[in-house]
Formats: sequence, structure tokens, C-alpha cells
Amino acid sequence: MALALEGSQALARTVALCRPQVVAAYPITPQTHIVEGIAKLVADGHLACEMVSVESEHSAASVALGAAAAGSRAYTASASQGILLMAEVLYDISGLRIPLVMTCANRALSGPLNIWNDQQDSMSMRDSGWIQLYCATNQEAVDTTVQAFRIAERCELPVMVCVDGFTLTHTLEPLELPTAEQVDGFLPVYSFRHGLDPADPRSLGTLVGPEHFSEVRHAHHQAMMRAQTEIEQADADWAAVVGRHCGGLVEARGDPEARLGILTLGSVLGTLEDAMDSDPELPRARFIKLRSFRPFPAEALRRACEGLDHLIVLERALSPGAGGIVGPEVQTALIEMEEPPRVHNYAAGLGGRDLSLDLYSRIVQAVFGAERPREFAIIDAEPDLLPESDR
Repeated sequence: MALALEGSQALARTVALCRPQVVAAYPITPQTHIVEGIAKLVADGHLACEMVSVESEHSAASVALGAAAAGSRAYTASASQGILLMAEVLYDISGLRIPLVMTCANRALSGPLNIWNDQQDSMSMRDSGWIQLYCATNQEAVDTTVQAFRIAERCELPVMVCVDGFTLTHTLEPLELPTAEQVDGFLPVYSFRHGLDPADPRSLGTLVGPEHFSEVRHAHHQAMMRAQTEIEQADADWAAVVGRHCGGLVEARGDPEARLGILTLGSVLGTLEDAMDSDPELPRARFIKLRSFRPFPAEALRRACEGLDHLIVLERALSPGAGGIVGPEVQTALIEMEEPPRVHNYAAGLGGRDLSLDLYSRIVQAVFGAERPREFAIIDAEPDLLPESDR
């Protein structure tokens, strides 16, 4: 039965269904409603869990690390500057191969201060060694959260579920929540092979010298690459339980015969689909939803791009001084294709700027209406608002 729920409320209920034993909580907009919701479930007796209210995001990540290492299923959530404050510990969590789940309610980074949505926070953790899964809808966020716990625990890698702040977290919509029986049947009891046990004393995270460090990093990288199989399998197995799938690693939607592709991460996909459907005069496109940014699914992406002449990569973050973050990785992956599409890279919606239906026509015009398209541009930046030297 569909329930009308705010995205954050739905995520809180879904996390509870996964039966975490420890939740470390610190509030930050727009993530706060998630841990508030979990705290209420604990207080009302609906979730048997150690709810730890900490003094900072650094502490939240540290508590989750310790809990998972000691044998408890653990969860936390954060956003924006909170992700940056966690950064030291996020690298520890992944480097020690600790299986836990975190929701990132995507929000712009300071400065200047901005509390609205883009994906700069999670993109700043691109190389931290976490699996990153991006959700296009709140229903996907619900289903991906359940899958994330199994992926983390089978791969012994942490998973960051990335959900657009406000756009999804604060949107009320009908959602199908799984039953406790469905989640219990899908998720095994938590176990961590390298966990700490007083009956079998061992150390975790001790000094590793140069003679072994390359091997540690190699093993981590290989585990991330192998995780692609588990991400696809978890999605397929969950679809068999609830009749919904999230697209595995990469999902191609729209016109399969189109020669134009548009690749996105997150909720902007729905805006672009609605825009194309609302105007039959616009060129038809194949929409490519990049669900897994880490591990980067190069082979699956090449399959999704077969037959395209042009591929627009639209992202909600950028690397100042370089341009796109996702675009160059896409371009590198597609070089191995026999006839790769031409890649056009744009950013839009930074700092929560509204992504209206005319975005579709603007990016199409940028590609086909100019004699020489730019390699990278913030497509919705208004020149009149910029100093002449920065236009």
C-alpha cells in the first residue's frame, strides 16, 4: 500500500526496517529529518537500537566505525559541511573495509554559505573509497537503502546513498515501503569477518609501512571493482522481492533509437524526461541514469551508449579550474568504443537553482545551436549577473 511520506520520513522508516543496532546522529540541513525520524522510532519503542547523539559529524562517523567494527550493524547520515568534517573518518572507514551505510542528503558546500541542493559534497568524497549510489526518486532511495546494507556487508565496503537534498528529502509523495518480512528475508544477520572480539583479541587499523601499503590499496581497489557485480545482483534480487528495480549500475531510458544521449545523476532525470515529453518538437533523447558513480561502471556505460552520436553529461557539481567531474570520466570510459559519441559536459542547478523544464531545450541548443560547443559550461549561469571578466 502506498503511503504519503516525506522523503526523509521514508528513509528513517526504511533504515529502521534494516534493524541497525547503532545509529550515530548529528543534525545538519537537509539531513536532520532522517535522524530525527529514527530517534522518534527508537523513543516510541518501534526500533531496538542504540541511538547515539554526538557532538559533531566527525564523532558520528567515528561512532559508526567503532560500532560496525565491534559487530553491530551501523548507520549514520550527513550533508555538506558535515561530510567535510567527517572526511578524515570516512577515509578510515573505507580503508579499514568497514561495512556500514550512510545517507548523504546532497547539499552545496560553503563558501559562500548555501543550504540548498547540489552534489558537490558527495563528489568531494569521490576518491574516499566509498561505494556511491545516486537516487533519482524517493522510491529509489528507499529501495537503494535496503540494498546498500547487503552490498556493504557482502563486499566489506561502506556505501553512501546519495539523495538530493530538499528536492527529494523534503518532498511528500506516495511511496511503497517494504514490509519487515521482506527486508528480513533479504538482509542476513550482520557479520564482519574482521570484527573485534574480546574472546579473540586482535588489532584493526594498525600502522602499515611502505612494504605493504601498495597491496592494501590494490586490494581495496579490486574490492570496489568487484562490488559492481554485487550492486547489480542486489538490485535484481530486491526486484524479485518487491517488483521494483533501481537500474543496477547504469540504466538507459527514453528512446532506444535516439542518437542523442543525456547522462545524469539524481533527480534531474525526471525534469528532463518531463520536458522532452511535453514538447514533441524537441529532439528525442536516450536518458542514461548513472546510479553507481563509485565503483565507476565503465563497461556498463559503454553498452548504454551504443549507437549514440552525441552524449550530454549534465552534473550538479564542478571542479574549479578543470570543469566537470563526471564528464571527463565518462569521456575516458567511452574512448574504448569503436565509434564513441561526442561528449558535451555541462553543470546546472548549483546551489539549488531551480531546474525548470526549459533546461532540456537549453542544453540541446548549446550542443546543436553553436558552431563550436564549449568543452564545459555552467549552462544556467546568467552572464548579466557576472563581472565582465568572468563571463
